[in-house]
Formats: sequence, C-alpha cells, structure tokens
Amino acid sequence: MTHILIVEDESRIITFLEKGLQASGFITTPAMNCAEATAIALDSNIDLLLLDLSLSGQNGLDLLKNLRGQGFQAPVIILTARNGIEDKVAGFELGADDYLTKPFRFEELLVRIQARLRTSQVPSEPKVSRLTHGDIVLDLRTRRVSAGGELIDLSAREFTLLETFMRHPDQVLSRQHLLDLVWGYGHEPGSNVVDVYVGYLRKKLGGNLIQTERGMGYRLVTSSL
Repeated sequence: MTHILIVEDESRIITFLEKGLQASGFITTPAMNCAEATAIALDSNIDLLLLDLSLSGQNGLDLLKNLRGQGFQAPVIILTARNGIEDKVAGFELGADDYLTKPFRFEELLVRIQARLRTSQVPSEPKVSRLTHGDIVLDLRTRRVSAGGELIDLSAREFTLLETFMRHPDQVLSRQHLLDLVWGYGHEPGSNVVDVYVGYLRKKLGGNLIQTERGMGYRLVTSSL
C-alpha cells in the first residue's frame, strides 16, 4: 500500500488528512516537527510527502532542502496558508512537486496525490544512483551534476528536467510531456516554463546538448557525443 508522510503541526489538520487518506486506501504517518519528519522520511519507505511550511517556528522549506540534499526522491506536495509567489517559487526550486494553498477541498488534494504518484511510478525503471551522458554525470543520491569533472550548479527544477532528459536519451519529449513529468498537475498547457528551463540547461551545459524538434518538443542529443 502507498505510504504518505504528513508533516503538519496542527492536530486538527492531521486528523482531517489521515481520516480522508486512510479512507482512500493509503497508509499515513504524521510528523509534527522537522527532526521527526527527517527521521521518518529517510528511514521509512515513504511514497509521498505532504508538507506544511510553518511548523511551530521551523521552516518547512529548510526541511525540504535538507531531504532533497540527502537523496529523498518521493514526490512532495506543499500544503500551506502561504500564498505568496515567493514561497511558491522557493518551494518548487527546492524540489517540491506541487503546491496547494489552505483552505483546500480534500477532493482536489486527492486528485493531486494520485497525479503525482502516477508520475513517480511511470516508467518503472531499475533504481540507479548515477546517470551519465557523455561527460555529464548526474548523481541521484547527492543531487549533484558535473560536466567534464567540474561541478555544475543546478536548481532543483533544472536537476529534475535534466534527469528526465537523461532517462530518455535521443527521444523527442513534447512540452506537455515534460510539464507532466517535471512540474506535475496544475500547469497550463500553454505555459512557456519548459522553454525557459531548457534555456537554463543550455546556458549551463552547452547549447548543443538539447535539440529543438520544431512542432514536437525537445531531444537530448546523443549522436555528437
């Protein structure tokens, strides 16, 4: 069964979430602070994390950064009363997969959970700790990228986009497919965010790495390596 970790310090909300999720067939574990959440996330088989950003004086963004830095790869959905664009951008840049503002309807949360779980489970691949492409090495455990032996500074979203390309070398990926895999539920089909982030990767890793396939999408080039 799917195991969901709920990081929230309001017992009323924990009860609400656990009741709905357990009725929907999920196993749930609550954590009310960053230390407890870290121990559970890294030592248990967690399939998805629901994260509040305000945890009794602690910052949920710091927890997210720490978990991603230690190799935690399960989807993370932020549930918070903070609705400022700065918090949303920071959450996504640090590795969140979705962002839902309180108050919310449980039905919407359930749809987002199911969408993120589908994305994380497809395609099914053997677990590896490293991906390589020419002289580019992507370390999934440490979340570090190097090219020609030099470390490259990538944001969490850039890292995930590059990982997606490296898992599908020489395959044309449409903008919508990349939106679904990297940004998840809730992004408008007409968004240019994919083009923007492809531009970031080209600037940092070389302009010939990712080729534009006009009218179709993008492809990680292998023939020139």
